[in-house]
Amino acid sequence: MDEPSNLIAWRRLWPALLVLSVLALLPVGQAFEAPLAIAAALGLIFAWRMRDALSEDPGVRLAIMLFACYWLAALISAPAAIAPDKTWSTVAASLRFLPFVLFAVLLLRDPAAWPQIECAVAAVVVLWLLDAWVQIFTGYSIAGATEAERLSGIFGAGNLKLGPVLAVLSPFVLAAARDRYAGRGLVVAAVFLLMPILLAGSRAAWLMYALVIAVFLWQQTRAPLRFAAWGLAALIVIGLAAWSADRDSPAFAARVQRTLLMLRGTPAAVDEASAGRLRIWSTAGRMTAAHPVTGVGVRGFRYAYPRYAKAGDSFVDAKGNEGAMHAHQLALEVLSETGFIGLLLWITGAFAAIRAWRRADANARRRAFAPGLALAVMCFPLNTHLAFYSAWWGSLFWWLLALYVTAIQKAAAEGRPTPLARAAGEGGTAREASGGVRGTPPPLVEYRRET
Repeated sequence: MDEPSNLIAWRRLWPALLVLSVLALLPVGQAFEAPLAIAAALGLIFAWRMRDALSEDPGVRLAIMLFACYWLAALISAPAAIAPDKTWSTVAASLRFLPFVLFAVLLLRDPAAWPQIECAVAAVVVLWLLDAWVQIFTGYSIAGATEAERLSGIFGAGNLKLGPVLAVLSPFVLAAARDRYAGRGLVVAAVFLLMPILLAGSRAAWLMYALVIAVFLWQQTRAPLRFAAWGLAALIVIGLAAWSADRDSPAFAARVQRTLLMLRGTPAAVDEASAGRLRIWSTAGRMTAAHPVTGVGVRGFRYAYPRYAKAGDSFVDAKGNEGAMHAHQLALEVLSETGFIGLLLWITGAFAAIRAWRRADANARRRAFAPGLALAVMCFPLNTHLAFYSAWWGSLFWWLLALYVTAIQKAAAEGRPTPLARAAGEGGTAREASGGVRGTPPPLVEYRRET
């Protein structure tokens, strides 16, 4: 007996909705943890059902490899951590990321679904952009009034992450616009993103978005002269947008003026231009020198900060005996909190992710382009960063990794069933155990049969 078509459609749709709900709930405090936890729990169940074939699946192997590099760095830092309770709790909480990625790898491997997934991500970001544009013109968004110095958008004045999040997720919007409306759509989407990112006031986001635009321009031109011409046009548009923002937004103008202090070249001017980052980085260097092997422990930066900060450092809270929250730079965060062992593990993970890209075919690269570019600009070393071991930014990092690992799988792209799909599809008993019906593909893992 055949299943109703709407039931089959729902079985293919609900895993994507669960993964996308993590993104959609990011602006709502810790609400994103609920779908993340549900997906992680289901990931454990499905991984157990298919345990005999897990080791043969390239997507699963890549997911485990990346997670091991991230989690082992944290685990190794824990025994000698300065704030052991905080470090060990972070190590324990990070365990949820592996089954979450496995959930995506096992249930979102159908290549035909990826254009819809990409469009759905873009749609979520466009809604945030519309809210940001409303706030630009009215001073208010869904989350309330704008913050005094920055555009806060849907994240609210108490959670100033709009700029970095829009910049990181911009590849999804630009790719969807380009695929649907070609070059004109790409230009419109790029301009639509520009002003909210500028007014959000995060200079790290400005650099990330500039890198994204550069990559898309190169993809469109594929020739140095054409790239230079279009790059000049993009700089003119950015300059006009910055001039408009400088004229209409005193907060933006003040941020630009503070950035220009760096041209003086003195340590005090550079520290002021970087909002005190120079002091934080110097302190992170001293932490690394004192704990070179395993660092001070993940998320222990703020507790170790007063020990290594210079006298009079304004980031030190004498009452709470704490300092700056984190190193504000990925390499220094890893070095200061997990030591050189952690840095080596992170480099190994980056190499594994890049190798997966190099070995993938054209279709897999096309699917993985948006999450891959988002991860590249998120981790770009010559920039400032949020904390990758924090619950919020770490969850977005692993959400993107889940999409990347799932999209880059070569076997699904070629239309052949993966080892996991073959294991799930052997015999009627396996189908019935997984909730399927004889004669239909198993609902847990979708694939395209060979014809």
